[in-house]
Amino acid sequence: MKHFNLILLTMLLPVCMMGQQRISGKITDSKKRPLQGVNVSIKDSYDGATSAADGSYSFTTDTKGTQYITATLLGFTSQEQKIFITGPQEINIVMRNNVNDLKVVTISAGSFEASDEGKTTVLKPLDIVTTAGAGADIVNALKTLPGTQQTNDREGLFVRGGTGYETQTFIDGMMVRNPFFSGLPDQPGRGRFSPFLFKGTTFSSGGYSAQYGQGLSSALILESTDLPQRSSYTLGASVIGVSGGLEELMKDKKGSYGVEADYTNLGPYLGVVKPKYAFSKDPEIIGTSANFRRKTSSTGMIKFYGYYNQTNMGTIRPSLEYPGFDELFELKNKNVYTNLTYKESLGHDWKLNAGFSFSSNSDDLNLDTLKKSNPLHGKNVSQLTQTRLVLTKGLGQYSVLRFGGEYQYGVEKSDFGGWQANYIDNYTAGFVESDIYFTPRLLGRVGGRAEYTSILAKANFAPRASLAYRLTGNSQVSLAYGDFYQKPEQQYLRFKNDLGFTKATHYIASYQLVAKNYTLRVEAFYKKYHDLVKTGMDTSTTGTGYAKGIELFWRDKKTFKNTDYWISYSYLDTKRNYLNYPFEVQPDFAAKHTVSVVYKYYIPAITTNLGVTYSFSTGRPYYNPNLPENKFMSEKTMTYNSVGLSASYLTSIRKAFTIFVLSVSNAPNIKQVYGYRYSTDKLRRQEIVPNMPRFIYIGMFMNFGIDRRQDVINNM
Repeated sequence: MKHFNLILLTMLLPVCMMGQQRISGKITDSKKRPLQGVNVSIKDSYDGATSAADGSYSFTTDTKGTQYITATLLGFTSQEQKIFITGPQEINIVMRNNVNDLKVVTISAGSFEASDEGKTTVLKPLDIVTTAGAGADIVNALKTLPGTQQTNDREGLFVRGGTGYETQTFIDGMMVRNPFFSGLPDQPGRGRFSPFLFKGTTFSSGGYSAQYGQGLSSALILESTDLPQRSSYTLGASVIGVSGGLEELMKDKKGSYGVEADYTNLGPYLGVVKPKYAFSKDPEIIGTSANFRRKTSSTGMIKFYGYYNQTNMGTIRPSLEYPGFDELFELKNKNVYTNLTYKESLGHDWKLNAGFSFSSNSDDLNLDTLKKSNPLHGKNVSQLTQTRLVLTKGLGQYSVLRFGGEYQYGVEKSDFGGWQANYIDNYTAGFVESDIYFTPRLLGRVGGRAEYTSILAKANFAPRASLAYRLTGNSQVSLAYGDFYQKPEQQYLRFKNDLGFTKATHYIASYQLVAKNYTLRVEAFYKKYHDLVKTGMDTSTTGTGYAKGIELFWRDKKTFKNTDYWISYSYLDTKRNYLNYPFEVQPDFAAKHTVSVVYKYYIPAITTNLGVTYSFSTGRPYYNPNLPENKFMSEKTMTYNSVGLSASYLTSIRKAFTIFVLSVSNAPNIKQVYGYRYSTDKLRRQEIVPNMPRFIYIGMFMNFGIDRRQDVINNM
């Protein structure tokens, strides 16, 4: 049925049937040396190519008449040339070293960009994969950036005094309801999506665009890749599983399709490395995905991505409530996510972006105190259907107007021991936003977002504004303000739906210097919380809080040969009165000081990349029920320290680009205590610690068709 809908939609979309013309040429630098990896394309279209080692490029296009051909390469000034297409064209382009990378100012307050083309890029997608200790997980890599917390005992990305629930993930503009694997108690699941699925990642730690909503603190905005340059096939094997996939470029170069499958089983690994708590069921994960991309015209493209995953695992640990007994926790999870989007240029500087997504997540839980025979079975089902439409109108050379809306249909079902709690929510939102370039040095962004949700029977309006001014060719200052609303978490709405929206107001000031080999960012923020969820005698949205701090980021790719490193520091002062807190205190997920140091060294002679990541944070508060109320959250855990190591050897095996990977998390096996859990009678407590304090990963990945060695070299 999915394939039928995809074919039907493609048939209904306008397809340009004009004859194709070939555009070719050669790209060199100012000294006439050929340049490889230059992205060449017709402006505002998907027609283009990447230059080869000799600087040559070639592609076909349906466009005719007056057009603009663009060429971009990091470290060089972007080129734009007017052409008139009536037949085959040979266009040679000379790229010049970029001494003024930020020709025009960009909005950057509260935003980190990871892409291959962005002018204000802080990290590239390859940085996410090669960060030691991150395990190729997007969220773990982002934890090395300022504003994030080292909360490794719970799920989510915790940003600037916000909970994990306050960060939302979007793929091509569509919200992802369950972006993380379901985890066991005190063992959070990692992110579900591979970094290689995306050509761009924007991590907004505050003040993000009015296009996105329902996140009090942060937005992780992912943009999927377009057509591949060529067909490729992948195989992977590691100490925990196997994987394989293909990416096939169609013969007409206008479409592609791909499938992937992976199987993970920690059983063999756990047979060698014993965890702190035994597993009743060794973690086993089966995942599959499929994608389809098709150019519908020279400026239009349709993309489909579908994902299915199932997880089965269980653990046994000593019972805190019943000394001498063990507690069983078993989980079966099934997750489905689909995403269908369409982009098209409508002419006269109008663009359309439409999307549809559906996701379903099911957690089947079994809990039991062994030998006491008091089992409890529970099941949660969460489904989300979303549609979205955005129109963009260019206003002059740089300015732009965006407006659109979205609709979400959410279903939540819960059943614990026969106690059921279900609800349905119809959520609608509309937004309008404009980027206004007063001059190439001064940019303003102003907009607002209106939302309504049926489960709360309430509406809101959130104004947002940003201002950025370019100081020099490489530096700028930015200011941002905005209101952000979010529905209370599902576990509260299931039992009480007369709550209100929670709210946060952001104020951000930042300075940014982005040169070819250096990046410096300094950012200060203040965030005021309103209407947080309070529990106790009655659940309400009357909680309060604040978060303020300053953050620093420094990256250097030049001082030391073949070396790339970055340092991030965050100071956070935050308090909140929410849930069962008696007054405003520092919450148990927030540390005042957080530091990350990431070091990468490339050895060209043996094509090997070495990495070290050091993470530190001061102790977090925890609740001790034996203390009086005025000492609530007054005790803190030990400081957090972790050192991750990685080594990647790049080679070829039978024409296949191959990477051998060795990665060790918490290599020195430093003790880490995230908090404490107390028994009901307050007489016993357990440390909350990682079940596997140190994890050693060994793997091999083969790619037939794409050699990424040059990417690694260029990234250094």
